Amino acid sequence: MTDDFLKNPFKKHLETILRTLPSLPGVYRYLDKEGTVIYVGKAKNLKNRVLSYFRSDANLSLKTRMLVRKIADIKLIVVNNETEALLLECNLIKKYKPKYNVMLKDDKSYPWICVSNEDYPRVFTTRHRKKDGSVYYGPYPSGRMLKDLMALIRQMFPYRLCTQSMTEESVAKGRHKACLNYQMKLCDAPCEGYVSREDYMRMIGEIRRMLRGDFTQLKREMKSRMMQYADSLEFEKAQQVKERIAMLDEYTARTAVISNSDTNVEVYACVGFDKSIMVNAMKVVGGCIIASFSQMVERRLEETEDELLASFITQTRENLSWQAEEILLEHKIDLPDDYVRQTVPVTSEKKQLLELCHRNALFAKSDRIKKETLLDPERWSNRLVEQMQKDLHLPKPPYHMECFDNSNIQGNYPVASCVVFRNCKPSNREYKHFNIKTVVGANDFASMKEIVYRRYSRLKSEGKPLPDLIIVDGGKGQLSAAVESLEALGLFGLIPIIGIAKRLEEIFFPFDPYPLCIDKRSNSLKVIQHIRDEAHRFGITFHRSKRSKATFRTSLTDIEGIGDKTAQDLLIRFSSVKQISEASLEELVKCVGPSKARKVYDHYHKEY
Repeated sequence: MTDDFLKNPFKKHLETILRTLPSLPGVYRYLDKEGTVIYVGKAKNLKNRVLSYFRSDANLSLKTRMLVRKIADIKLIVVNNETEALLLECNLIKKYKPKYNVMLKDDKSYPWICVSNEDYPRVFTTRHRKKDGSVYYGPYPSGRMLKDLMALIRQMFPYRLCTQSMTEESVAKGRHKACLNYQMKLCDAPCEGYVSREDYMRMIGEIRRMLRGDFTQLKREMKSRMMQYADSLEFEKAQQVKERIAMLDEYTARTAVISNSDTNVEVYACVGFDKSIMVNAMKVVGGCIIASFSQMVERRLEETEDELLASFITQTRENLSWQAEEILLEHKIDLPDDYVRQTVPVTSEKKQLLELCHRNALFAKSDRIKKETLLDPERWSNRLVEQMQKDLHLPKPPYHMECFDNSNIQGNYPVASCVVFRNCKPSNREYKHFNIKTVVGANDFASMKEIVYRRYSRLKSEGKPLPDLIIVDGGKGQLSAAVESLEALGLFGLIPIIGIAKRLEEIFFPFDPYPLCIDKRSNSLKVIQHIRDEAHRFGITFHRSKRSKATFRTSLTDIEGIGDKTAQDLLIRFSSVKQISEASLEELVKCVGPSKARKVYDHYHKEY
């Protein structure tokens, strides 16, 4: 048994339960000393699964170990198969809202579209489902999609908006009066019998087909009715139906019709997001996306991405009443075969759907990052720094980072740069340029050794704070050179230092032959790449400036007696060195006088 279990005050009671665990599929609940359910889980084999929390050889995360310490009782429910266990787990999570379970929004938070159970049904949105015979469609996790759909239905169909109780009998007796909506042509006024109940119910039937997402069949029926009206010379009615078809075509174009086939699937894709995942879910009916939304799912007990995705799928299907027989995934996950059919498409329209779903997940992740950065930049930067500490195994968060880079062309004009980042953001005022003084020729290792020594010997002598992390642009060679300088200053071991190689973006540590490969999607790697690229940009800018100045000086100032001011005057007057060399003596005299003109003229004409 684990040490955490041995410290549990309810150890004896739990041991009795653990000895009698059945080897059957089911659901287990962990309760604390107050009797509150703190975790709900499912299992193919209850005995093996529950015991895995308490075995001494179990490699449990800190959160799971804390859970084990709080368990005071275990309740079991045995079911017939894995699918029943999956659905029961989902319902119990929804009921108890355990602290350690991954939980999604409850369906009460989502709006529905209701077609009321009346002689003349109404169509409206609501967040409360009633058992009154009305038909509810949804729920809709995307408020924008719901708003667009309701606007389209309102535009296409003149159904009644009033809330008065209306029956065939009351209409026949003339108990109702048409309201302003009839005058505005928003309602056909069934209250006064201007439209028959048969025609009104046919319109409601078309609305229901729209809400089910059956756009293809609906358009076929509408086109057929339009032709019937035209054949019977009812051109005004035919035009009304034609306009409705056009509106429906415009809406389906906006809602991404993937194909003309009757594809009915659900699509799920996720991307990693620090301690969570961002998932996008799409519902496709008749080849048309009728629902799509993204949601972040946070880890509670160090679950894998597949476990988080499986939990998201089961809870989403339960909350939103999605019941497609097939789901599309980027790879198969642990879901029962008799619960839903999983497909990993390789080609065809289904592959396009999956790619679209993945792009939506990436966009949602990017959007979330941008919002967090704008709304609470300090919290976001702290989160990045803490993630870097974890990924690079640093003793403390690297709030202050410095990166070095060398720049030269075949050993000419050697320079170096040092950029400073604080809270993962550039601190431009603290950037430093270096002219290499002790190195002759192209020697990146010796140049790196020199600038690191100069940088930190000065900080040390001035008593200024040292960085939390040093980053060297380069592999083992540059890193070893920088380490030598730190050792000479007595700072090695006090400041963490790493090198980043450009080719594979590998992270090197001192005296470690094996590099660390961070996930390419990791924010930690992106920060390191950013500071490396910034050091390279800053160094290259300085190198180009120095090289251009040197080029200017050697072109004109090599002439004896000609200084920078005279060279500048000549270039302003003649625009280029070539035009200066081709100028006549008289032209040169007018610009810089006879003495200097003669020197320039003789210099260039001796070469021809």
